Amino acid sequence: MLAPDSILFIALFATATFAAAMVAGVAGFAFGLIASAVWLYILTPLQTATLIIWFGLVVQGYAVIKLWYAVSWPRIAPFLLGAVFGVPLGVFVLAAANPQSLRTLVGAVLVAYSLYGLARPTMNPVTHGGRTADAGVGFLNGALGGATGLAGIIATIWCQLRGWPKDQQRAVFQPLGVATFAMSAIWLGGKGSMSRDELWLFAIGLPALLVGHWLGLKLYGKLDEAQFRRVVLILLLLSGGGLLLRSLQELS
Repeated sequence: MLAPDSILFIALFATATFAAAMVAGVAGFAFGLIASAVWLYILTPLQTATLIIWFGLVVQGYAVIKLWYAVSWPRIAPFLLGAVFGVPLGVFVLAAANPQSLRTLVGAVLVAYSLYGLARPTMNPVTHGGRTADAGVGFLNGALGGATGLAGIIATIWCQLRGWPKDQQRAVFQPLGVATFAMSAIWLGGKGSMSRDELWLFAIGLPALLVGHWLGLKLYGKLDEAQFRRVVLILLLLSGGGLLLRSLQELS
């Protein structure tokens, strides 16, 4: 493993942070997916998980502020209520279940959904279920976030199925992502708190994070509804594929 104070280490860490923040700025999620692809080669799994939580809070929080005009708390409330009950279940599953089986199942679902969505350019919006369905999605989203760290994936899919405009989608799944990250850190019993080394990494990565996310939001503003939907589906496909690949590597 590279020395944390080496130029190569800092360059790799900052570049991965910049790229992950830019993708998250464009799509509203996938920061952890992009960052961990590089970080896991130069950081420990605990450092990677901790930094994803704290950088994720910055990225999602900054985006929520930028999209504040589109935030509707009555719309978000059922999702948040469901997450309050879902996150502790997910943390329990994380401790009790086979993580490889969980990753395989989630990865297969993400790949199947995204391939279906890419093959069918348009889908009829889901209009039934109301707030009860939204609360159920919040519960599942929280459970998945607590178990895998993939905060926002289920909500992202649901917002697409609802057929909401892209700003309304992000104004739901990004505040929910902030809440899920925060609740996960609390329920993990303080494991999300930073050590001295992680504080150093956070400090050197923060400028790259802010610049990358700012650029990603600029690019997001240039996407129309169809382009945004396609970007989200491609990132969901990569997320699922990454989980399946990791499971296969653990089997070999």
